Amino acid sequence: MSVDVKYRTTATATGGRDGQATTGDGSLKIKLTTPTELGGMGGPGNNPEQLFAAGYAACFLGAMKAVAPAQKMRVPSDATVTATIGIGPRSEGGFGITAELKVVVPGVDRADAQRLIDAAHQVCPYSNATRGNVDVGLTLG
Repeated sequence: MSVDVKYRTTATATGGRDGQATTGDGSLKIKLTTPTELGGMGGPGNNPEQLFAAGYAACFLGAMKAVAPAQKMRVPSDATVTATIGIGPRSEGGFGITAELKVVVPGVDRADAQRLIDAAHQVCPYSNATRGNVDVGLTLG
């Protein structure tokens, strides 16, 4: 499958899960910490799963807005997507992640909202990247 790339960005991490990450343009510089649940010290800072959750949630909401016109709908300004990302050992070895997206679309009929979510899941780049590799659940809240 080829991708007609319209935008590229870079981020560089140093120190692994207990270091820092910075985007190439300098707009994001964050301290990274390993959660205590994964054997780390915890404390102030973020971890890759939090960053993935934020990215997936924002991207999925953007996908909803992109497909809404074809569905003859409008995504309300107070719509939300909450992504919950899990990480842990896989039975096959190594580590894996899971994703659960809880979507709230106030004022939209449940059947219409579900149609919108299903369409967004087909075009969202994060959904396409994870499809077949990550257990992704979609819940209409």
